[in-house]
Amino acid sequence: MARKSRKNTVAPEPIKKPAEKIWHAALYIRLSSEFNGGRGDSLETQRQIMETHLALYPDIEIVQIYTDNGVSGQTFERVAFQEMLHDVEAGKINCIVTKDLSRLGRNVIDTGYYIEKYFPLHQVRFISVNDQYDSEDTENSGNHLIVPLKNMINEAYAIDIGKKTRAQKQQAINDGEFIGSRPPYGYRKDPDNCHKLLVNDDTAPVVRQIFEWAADGIPIMQIVRMLNEKDILTPGYYLASIGIINNQHLKGSGHWQTWTVNKILADEVYLGKMVQGKTKSVRRKQIPVDSGEWVTVCDTHEPIISRELFEKAHAKLELSKQKHREKRKAVPYSPNILKGRIFCGCCGRALNRHRDNRSYVYSYSCIADNIIGQNTCANGAYILERRLFESLLTIIRCEAEIVIGNRLRLKQYDSKITAQRAAVDKEISGLQAEAEKNQMFLAGLYENFVQGILTKSEYLEMKADYSQKIKDAAERVRQLQEHRKSFENQLNDYISLADRLAAVEKDTSLSAQLVNQLIENITVSRPHEVSVKFRFERSFRQIMEVLEDE
Repeated sequence: MARKSRKNTVAPEPIKKPAEKIWHAALYIRLSSEFNGGRGDSLETQRQIMETHLALYPDIEIVQIYTDNGVSGQTFERVAFQEMLHDVEAGKINCIVTKDLSRLGRNVIDTGYYIEKYFPLHQVRFISVNDQYDSEDTENSGNHLIVPLKNMINEAYAIDIGKKTRAQKQQAINDGEFIGSRPPYGYRKDPDNCHKLLVNDDTAPVVRQIFEWAADGIPIMQIVRMLNEKDILTPGYYLASIGIINNQHLKGSGHWQTWTVNKILADEVYLGKMVQGKTKSVRRKQIPVDSGEWVTVCDTHEPIISRELFEKAHAKLELSKQKHREKRKAVPYSPNILKGRIFCGCCGRALNRHRDNRSYVYSYSCIADNIIGQNTCANGAYILERRLFESLLTIIRCEAEIVIGNRLRLKQYDSKITAQRAAVDKEISGLQAEAEKNQMFLAGLYENFVQGILTKSEYLEMKADYSQKIKDAAERVRQLQEHRKSFENQLNDYISLADRLAAVEKDTSLSAQLVNQLIENITVSRPHEVSVKFRFERSFRQIMEVLEDE
């Protein structure tokens, strides 16, 4: 049979037969939380199995690999899995491949939902290699019927493993074995038995000193400042220094805080007791457990302090708390509506709100000297709350006038905004039409390849070219849609803001709601200089940049 000429072939016309669909595949890899290090389910092995299988399918193109490492199959709230679903809904993915059904999930109801409902609804082809399951293979009905049974087996396996793990953990707690990932400050794990605690000669003296200071009646705030002045490493920084943690969030700020000292003083582990089971997992979230349900086992390890010192320290703490409660009972504290938003203009640290116990007048001052050490901040901020609130309301009212004026300016751009919306809609329609045309050409290429009109190398080259054009068009549509959505949200938020600020009259008081809606942070410098960074500061400038970018 004579070979058909390929001369002057630029873009083959779509044939009359049904177009062969080109699948944009995602390889989904999940390593179980109970993975024991074997090769069978390793990340690399899963990827190789899927790639080898897909080499037999010229109509399937791998466009992305999604990996969830060390995540249970009983939940679908996995970062990579959710990202993959986002890309499915954005039109980037229309085929999902897993090594087997258990990699997709071990929850029979949710796994069944995705296979039987979600994937068909979004026209997604699903392939499970080891289970020989392919949602597009209508002839292999037997495997389609066995899928629900396999999902039930996978869920039963996960539940069984979970029960055994919880039972082992509970037995270890009952036996007084330490089950935490990091030892309490003052202790280290026994190198021969990770469930046993040994006194840490580097940090145990610090624990003893904290209890001795507390027993002497030294206030917690002063203990914190003394620790910081002595440059003693915090628990987080100490663990980082010996390589146990490297996460910045777990390390903390590097300065001792009142809650850290209070936590140490409250912990009976320093008496040689193991107190565990303070939290439990409910729907994969840790929630506190009533103290009556805690499991306490005595004499599990060497104590750092005596029972006498522990009780003396707690008696002093209770006396201090009682005095504090009596003061609060006389004149209750008002809420701190600026908490977490107000900072020192000199050192950048938070300002601490406190009340004069004689006059009951509130003020804000730099926290550095109180907690870290004297002269830590060269020019620490200080301001009375009454004066601060007056300044903030004045600044907000001035800003309100500016925002309301900007709102009137935006009205002049109504026709231009309408025209820009129409232009974006037109460009999106054109890109979608071009993508559909290229998709038809792509289907025609595959038919020509099957019929021998194109060689494999020619097919792959032209396929890559059209696939890239389709991909570029889809990406441009996504960018246009996201840009439009962002602009519309900014515009609507700014208009709503102007309406809210128009209601800020001279007799308006500063409230927590007003602060949360408007203020990102406040900086106070001496003498009584107050500056405010508003949440909406950049919004109007960004809106005008879009409108004037023509």
